[in-house]
Amino acid sequence: MKIAILSRKRTLYSTSRLKEAAIHRGHRALVLDTLRFAIDLEQGSPQLYYRGKALSSYDAIIPRIGASITFYGLSVVRQFEQMGVYSANDSVAISRSRDKLRAMQTLSRHDIGIPPTAFVRDKKDVLPAIERVGGAPVVIKVLEGAQGVGVILAETNKIAEAIIETMHGAKQNVLIQKFIKESRGRDIRAIVVGDRVAAAMRRRAAGDEFRSNVHRGGKTEKVTLDAEYERTAIRAAQIIGLRVAGVDILESDDGPQVMEVNSSPGLQGIESTTGIDVAGAILEDIEHQVLFPEVDLKQRLRLAAGYVIAEFPVHNMPRLEGKPLRDTPLAESDVHVIHINRNRSIIPNPKGDVVIQTGDWLLCYGPSMELRQLTPPPQKKSKTRKPSGRKDDS
Repeated sequence: MKIAILSRKRTLYSTSRLKEAAIHRGHRALVLDTLRFAIDLEQGSPQLYYRGKALSSYDAIIPRIGASITFYGLSVVRQFEQMGVYSANDSVAISRSRDKLRAMQTLSRHDIGIPPTAFVRDKKDVLPAIERVGGAPVVIKVLEGAQGVGVILAETNKIAEAIIETMHGAKQNVLIQKFIKESRGRDIRAIVVGDRVAAAMRRRAAGDEFRSNVHRGGKTEKVTLDAEYERTAIRAAQIIGLRVAGVDILESDDGPQVMEVNSSPGLQGIESTTGIDVAGAILEDIEHQVLFPEVDLKQRLRLAAGYVIAEFPVHNMPRLEGKPLRDTPLAESDVHVIHINRNRSIIPNPKGDVVIQTGDWLLCYGPSMELRQLTPPPQKKSKTRKPSGRKDDS
């Protein structure tokens, strides 16, 4: 394959490792400066120019879009997509991950742990928002930032109010987030590639610093994730829509809390800490996607009228649990089980003697009315009413 790595600087560790891994796997790889592209829009013929010349054909791109060039970088990635070139991460997913508010909004719809977070603009709403996330200390984050820049720990309500007011005065939008005390100065960075965690490490902040980023002097150690943390990392990347992602997870008393999902994770820290060839894993995933593309059933099948594809968990379903597939009411309802996801293993096209177990996830094709009855409605979380009034800042 011919692969373009979109990066401002070819000597960066991540950029050079991706090129090295591509060449090692027999591909031709070129590093192209994202800002040197020109985009031409013409009916039926999207085109890119690089350094003034029409761009030759490529099979895939690996976007390494820095925060400072997000807008133009995404425009270039979209143009490659319009030209039919595969992108390791698509433009919509990169955009979704780059905006911290949008990412948290997207994650909040799903059953996945996130720190309580608030977003306000009116000065009068600041203190109530701080109270709703649990009160000071709180973490204040600018919506676009990287490597710990624009992340501040406010120890008291008054300090938090002053910081937010200053940020708003500088035309900066910020998030107010609960400070997970038990994880102070420590988090997990998991690199998700495709549908698996390729590598993971624990990061510890240096000294009194609460941010654990390696660029801020944090120390790292290799870690093997348990099933819950691994599942959370993969699910968070999938929800945002990224095939390659750095998922930052806080270790809280309530379990894993996703703090951020990064579309251009650095490779130096994770590779040097774990000894795992993460760049090679990314190239392997690109090979599978370009040479053996997966079919998205929900998008590409022309479904019969009134029929849908749906996935649902088996829980509190006496008509299904503990019974062979042939003895369940699914077949008589014209519902076909495409596969069963059981403990992260897939049973494709299960036969009639396969016994349905509690905790299975069934991917089914059938009449929408029948599947709607099987799919559990979203659960509304009950919120405990917090006492009004200001907390003591002393």
